[in-house]
Amino acid sequence: MKDVNVASQLPDQKRRAFWLKHLHQWHWISSGICLVAMMAFAVTGFTLNHAAQIEARPQVSRLDAQLPPELLGPLQKQAEAADGKSGVKDPLPAPLRDWIARRMTVTVGAQAAEWSADEVYVSLPRPGGDAWLRVELEGGKVEYEKTDRGWISYFNDLHKGRNAGAAWSWFIDVFALACLVFAITGLFLLQMHAGKRPATWPLVALGLVAPLLLAILFIH
Repeated sequence: MKDVNVASQLPDQKRRAFWLKHLHQWHWISSGICLVAMMAFAVTGFTLNHAAQIEARPQVSRLDAQLPPELLGPLQKQAEAADGKSGVKDPLPAPLRDWIARRMTVTVGAQAAEWSADEVYVSLPRPGGDAWLRVELEGGKVEYEKTDRGWISYFNDLHKGRNAGAAWSWFIDVFALACLVFAITGLFLLQMHAGKRPATWPLVALGLVAPLLLAILFIH
């Protein structure tokens, strides 16, 4: 009879060993992928929560330049054509973007510009600051202004995905997926070890109940 009981337990032990092996494997792989980013997001979560107490001193820099006639003429014609159309958001012409990059060391991509009868305006938002570029159509004056709010603001904006571009947006999605795998595999590992650790489920319940009570009682 004892041999029969041992034999019946073997499949369960093998199944448990199989799941433990794979859960541990996915748990450490996902933790390795999201470890550094999770620490960074935790720190920036703290700085965002205390943004009012963290003093920021924005630094503003300005550049001026004069657009050459060979570029101003085509730009004026394009502005005249765009001025009569509603909702036109064409980018700056490629030759003008190249000239700005050489003359002012400012990168202006193919983002939409705001066209009017007297100027072309390009908003250049960025993590940790802001920027804009304006071309005066009558005289060809080019103005550029950049505001830098510092490294804390930069990483806070990365935390929020603000003005960080498509590549960073994809990274946040992959990071969030890795965090889900890490959390879900951790939950299953907790379940498999809970029999020997009585405090497991009370601690899990505390992690659920504490923020729920705070939201119900103190957030209005």
